[in-house]
Amino acid sequence: MEDMDWLTQLPEECISRILALTPVKDGCRAAAVSRTFRSIATSDAVWEARLPSDIKDVISQSSSPSLPEFLNSLSRKDLYFHLSDHPLLIGTGNTFQSFGLEKESGKVRYMRGAKDLKIVWSDTPQYWRWEHDPQSRFGVVARLDHVWWLEIEGRIEARKLSLKTNYAAHFVFKLTEEAQVFERKPVKLRVYSEGDDTQEAKQVLLEPPEGAPTQIRERQDGWIEVHMGEFYNDLGDDGSIIFNLQQLARSPYQGLIVEGIEIRPVN
Repeated sequence: MEDMDWLTQLPEECISRILALTPVKDGCRAAAVSRTFRSIATSDAVWEARLPSDIKDVISQSSSPSLPEFLNSLSRKDLYFHLSDHPLLIGTGNTFQSFGLEKESGKVRYMRGAKDLKIVWSDTPQYWRWEHDPQSRFGVVARLDHVWWLEIEGRIEARKLSLKTNYAAHFVFKLTEEAQVFERKPVKLRVYSEGDDTQEAKQVLLEPPEGAPTQIRERQDGWIEVHMGEFYNDLGDDGSIIFNLQQLARSPYQGLIVEGIEIRPVN
């Protein structure tokens, strides 16, 4: 503690700026140094700096009309941890996205719901059905009955994500007992910047053989995800990132349930 005596002599504004730039864990530990540090470390000034600059605009897009008032009433520290633990649904109708923060870094994460994706033939009930699913954060998911052409695409504006950050995209889904083809026909996955589709695609079995190496994993929320690819967000306010899943061969696909595509910072 003695080594930090010099720091306590700095103006509070300087200490506030220093703490806002430290990792969240270190900033929280600083609260134990002294009463002055505790006051500054928990202040709105420090935690406001950890939040995205457009956080008020994001909150205003909440799908729940009453939620913005509650969120805006929280201290900036409580808001930070609330958005880390409870993703915010934004959008209208069934076209939802979810917004959240990584607890350790404050980096933005997003998830595009199935209704917010471009799914070929999803407007034709004989091929795809929109169903209520209580396990989904969005409430509505896309269920594949039968298609011979499988293609799903999502996109996000780079400005909505944290700048100078490595991200990974994950396709979130389930397979029903009636699922066919996915155990023997791989799909093609690509993640690329709009206008630059030179990024190589990778091939993945959505239902790999037991024990085989795979980038598919079960999630804590009961869904399954597959790693689609990664990108470095240095586009600033310009451009979008595109996420594409596409069949490799014409086959009778069925039994796929789509929740969405999640974009998370890479630790």
